[in-house]
Amino acid sequence: MNEDTFNMELRKFLKKVGITSQREIEKAVHNGINSGALQGTEKLDAKIVLSVDLLGLSCDIKGTIALE
Repeated sequence: MNEDTFNMELRKFLKKVGITSQREIEKAVHNGINSGALQGTEKLDAKIVLSVDLLGLSCDIKGTIALE
């Protein structure tokens, strides 16, 4: 295994996850506020499931996102 290649590819993947996740959450929050489903003061419980089938890896990453 080439450690440099692995590290670079892992960072690219994590950057894609971060950017995509932020975009989707922002879109959903704006839609929720515009539709009246959200007030804009909530704390949102969030969870991401990380899985790598070939490794048998499954990991839940949980957190809270405050809107105010």
